[in-house]
Amino acid sequence: MSEDAGNPFGGLDLLSSAVVVLDARLAICYLNAAAENLLAISSKVFIGCPLAAVIECPPGLLAALASALHDGGGYSGQNVDLRLSDGGLLRLNCAVNRADTREELLLVELWPIDQQLRATREERLVEQQHANRELIRNLVHEIKNPLGGIRGAAQLLEHELNNPGLREYTQVIIKEADRLQDLMRRLLSPHRPMQPGPVNIHEILERVRSLLRAEFPNLLTVRRDYDTSLPELIGDREQLIQVFLNIARNAAQAIIRQPAAVRVGPGQITLRTRVARQTTLFKRRYRLALEVQVSDDGPGIPEDIRERMFYPLVSGREGGSGLGLTLAQSFVQQHHGTIDCESRPGDTCFTIRLPLV
Repeated sequence: MSEDAGNPFGGLDLLSSAVVVLDARLAICYLNAAAENLLAISSKVFIGCPLAAVIECPPGLLAALASALHDGGGYSGQNVDLRLSDGGLLRLNCAVNRADTREELLLVELWPIDQQLRATREERLVEQQHANRELIRNLVHEIKNPLGGIRGAAQLLEHELNNPGLREYTQVIIKEADRLQDLMRRLLSPHRPMQPGPVNIHEILERVRSLLRAEFPNLLTVRRDYDTSLPELIGDREQLIQVFLNIARNAAQAIIRQPAAVRVGPGQITLRTRVARQTTLFKRRYRLALEVQVSDDGPGIPEDIRERMFYPLVSGREGGSGLGLTLAQSFVQQHHGTIDCESRPGDTCFTIRLPLV
């Protein structure tokens, strides 16, 4: 069914939580896309079937359904175990409410506990990112003015020095001031407004691949594993190039830093694209999403920074600025996507998911 066909529940497909609509006989009237995915059933097959044909409800939930039909009372349950018709077991939180219609209909909303934990983690990451941005913006503005004064004073001092040998020291001051100014500029760069347009993800990844091969000749093998049927997405081309280049360059630098005794032959980075169906990104459900994986066989991310690797100025590499992953996360979030990482020695994989609207 669809909203165009007069379906009053079509908007429920946009929810990330699973929603089942039941009639007074506890027969299924409607399943949103998330419910079909969670329960591994098709609405075309199970519309009109009793709920008991799909899941075995515990007594507490059955009593809540009867109470909601009888007196309109709501119900909220935590850590509820539902057994599926195929024998599988789901542990989730649920809520039961009467639908806001003239008919006696019930809305049963289901949240897998692991999905809730993931959503909470995503919210925490977004809040942390916003806090980081505000802190950085204030810090940059406090540093820029005195930094400009230091550079200007060094230039004036250089013109007054008669001993050319002493100018070496003023040049150090000027160059370090320039380096810090560049760092300040890069810290503020996520705040550039997006310039969205149709982009081909494989064109972007090929650009990243060519840059890696030029920067690390004979040191890396960059494999491609593309799903060429993927459609274009709407995004900022330059930002997306920066996302995948930052991740892949970090991987390359980690690989080449390994002692020669540890590695035999060139390292390997793999760029992989797939389509993800019925995906939840920041509490919104998408029928289709783009999934890009950047994986490598390097030493892995140090355990002591894994929880903080997206924070500004956190780096596992000596001399690193700690901005690459921060910028990548910021740009991905501006595209309403998510970025995750799993890492162990010999296998690190960053997964970026972006909505295909």
